[in-house]
Amino acid sequence: MTEKLQKHLQALKAKHAELDVLIDEEGARPLPDEMKIKEYKKQKLMIKQEIEEIEKKM
Repeated sequence: MTEKLQKHLQALKAKHAELDVLIDEEGARPLPDEMKIKEYKKQKLMIKQEIEEIEKKM
């Protein structure tokens, strides 16, 4: 695996973890914005799929 691809994979994993935090923070609010949570989850799923594709190539 190239160094560029490894860095990209690390960045994706970091963004995936960041989205977990955002989802948890929004869910903990008294009136959570369900649209934000839905969008975060959508982004998280897309990132997860990209991570899986990269890891298959390893």
